[in-house]
Amino acid sequence: MAKTEQGNGLEMRGGPQKLTENGNAGSSAPDPEVNGNVTEDKQVDKYGFIGGAQQTSGELTEKLPIEVLRQREAKWLEMLNSWDKWMAKNHKKIKERCQKGIPPSLRGRAWLYLTGGKVKREQNKGKFEELDNKPGDPNWVDVIERDLHRQFPFHEMFAARGGHGQQDLFRVLKAYTLHRPEEGYCQAQAPIAAVLLMHMPAEDAFWVLVQICEKYLPGYYSKELEAIQLDGEILNALLRKVSPVAHRHLKNQKLDPILYMTEWFMCAFSRTLPWAAVLRVWDMFLCEGVKILFRVGLVLLKCTLGSQEKLKACQGFYETLELLRTIKPQYMNEGFLVHEIIELSVSEKDIEKEHLAQLRRWKENHGELTCKSPPRMHGAKAIMAAEPPSRLDLRQKPTIIVESPLASKTEGFREEETRKIRKTVQANDPPTAVPPKEFADTYQTHSQPVPLLKPTTLQVSKDSLSSEEHDTYL
Repeated sequence: MAKTEQGNGLEMRGGPQKLTENGNAGSSAPDPEVNGNVTEDKQVDKYGFIGGAQQTSGELTEKLPIEVLRQREAKWLEMLNSWDKWMAKNHKKIKERCQKGIPPSLRGRAWLYLTGGKVKREQNKGKFEELDNKPGDPNWVDVIERDLHRQFPFHEMFAARGGHGQQDLFRVLKAYTLHRPEEGYCQAQAPIAAVLLMHMPAEDAFWVLVQICEKYLPGYYSKELEAIQLDGEILNALLRKVSPVAHRHLKNQKLDPILYMTEWFMCAFSRTLPWAAVLRVWDMFLCEGVKILFRVGLVLLKCTLGSQEKLKACQGFYETLELLRTIKPQYMNEGFLVHEIIELSVSEKDIEKEHLAQLRRWKENHGELTCKSPPRMHGAKAIMAAEPPSRLDLRQKPTIIVESPLASKTEGFREEETRKIRKTVQANDPPTAVPPKEFADTYQTHSQPVPLLKPTTLQVSKDSLSSEEHDTYL
């Protein structure tokens, strides 16, 4: 597998492709720019996409009654306030609630806790700011800057050239190249970081990206991309059990897994599925680990190629490849896909068993792996067990304090109680003890605003849709 740019992407296979507004390979998308501004008739949907661009035609997203949503928010707040206890004693309940879907208002915070990003951030205070202030390797900086406008160009956060979304994306990706110089930058990391930035500040997105790259998908973004090739073979082996018809067809067509599953797995389906399904898949993926990606891939393969009737439309190599690049919307519908993922019985044990088998075959055919990746962690519970956090690392630090309407009546009483508590603490603690800052801002990044990459008015990225440059990790 040859590398491009700085050695971090697969060469294009199957010919050049343009990106559609959904981020998939296909025909060119309509131009969102008219005289440098987003057209007035384009509405922004609830996910932030201009004109609902990320929604697949005909998709029906699940709508929850507001009362149910508020109940789920309350349950998640309770879990986040005692995260270590819930993870230790009731992880099954966390998994069930992730399968139901994390409430949108708490999704960013939940992802931060699930991945262990919160603990990493607390244990490495000031690290992101230190990396952010460094100039970075000029070669990687150049490659990253050329990729910025191609990440979700129809999302309001990334539509403007040099806007704050693109600035933060640059900061996160550049910081990672400094954090892991031996890996540098891979194009497939950009959509991962962009999805995270839609839900959390840059510092949090950086640490969650670190966890995904090092714990969930170790070796995926290294120079030789051996890990993704191994997982392709694992997917193929699991498909033999899940859908023999689909497996036999792909084998007969000599269609290697790397040709159709690379973008699926390296981008965690963020550029493949409609957005409602992306978020639900990520909720489960960050809770349960890579088995969710395998299940999604197996469901799509089974639904697309799993019967002789379906295979009539794709008798040849190229027809099959094209069918896998343009999955039918009904198979990617949020409700259908989540149900199929949960029902499919592919476990961590199945994946690890097959991983060992494929590793033996790799050594027989190619010798030892070039990249020695750390062991893969199968989800939030495994990560926490490997690196037990302290209560301080998991402590919530709210940025907004909402006063009760009764606050004015009880203000004097609370002040008196606070004075009593402080006297007690001072009497019992050593003189050098410093009480913790009660309401530190969790999302502080810089004391001064970050300068714009390009100080321009709102101007939508047009090159992302018409440029001759193409993604090279496909």
